[in-house]
Amino acid sequence: MGRIYKFLDERLNLTPLIRSIAEHEVPAHADPSKRLSAFMYCFGGIAFFILLLQALTGVFLMLYYVPSPEDAYASVNYIQNETAFGGFVRGLHRVGTTAAVVMVSLHMLRVVLTGSYKNPRELNWIVGIFLLLLVAGFCFTGYLLPWDQKAYWATTVGVNMVATIPLVGEFLADALRGGSEVGALTLVRFFVIHVIFLPAFLVIFLAAHFFMVRRQGISEPL
Repeated sequence: MGRIYKFLDERLNLTPLIRSIAEHEVPAHADPSKRLSAFMYCFGGIAFFILLLQALTGVFLMLYYVPSPEDAYASVNYIQNETAFGGFVRGLHRVGTTAAVVMVSLHMLRVVLTGSYKNPRELNWIVGIFLLLLVAGFCFTGYLLPWDQKAYWATTVGVNMVATIPLVGEFLADALRGGSEVGALTLVRFFVIHVIFLPAFLVIFLAAHFFMVRRQGISEPL
């Protein structure tokens, strides 16, 4: 590893970049080792770690999952019961979904309570709202993928709720379903949205979020 790093460092000059990240000073009010109340400033980092864990476990699940009505349930059952550590990884992914929603919500609650959404951080607050919506989108699209009765009817109810949106509701519902009812096209579309579109937008908004945090610094408490 040392030789590989030296090879890359000589060509890409990585050391200054790594030092600037590793040696970045954390303000005293956001350092849990100095103030117990500062732990709430860790909610964002915990949420990011959970999202990374979701990505890793999701890649494992994709290696075995088959997004078709004939094979989806069987492939999930195979992951759960036949593959090595499949049940554990799937369990992590399922629990991680709820944990991500909880931690992102707590992070945004901390932002509200400490006034961190105010000038000059309004844009970062807006980005955070989109990140919360993306996490909710992961939950909604991923729920259908096991293709069991609970997933089918929960998705049917969810899409019908989307249809109640004024003006564009019916169009959005038909676009999600791929027709007038939940079926094979719905499963494929939810899978593609879950593993391609949402991750792409998540990376973009996370990059913007971290860039603004680095430029503006961690906000002071009220």
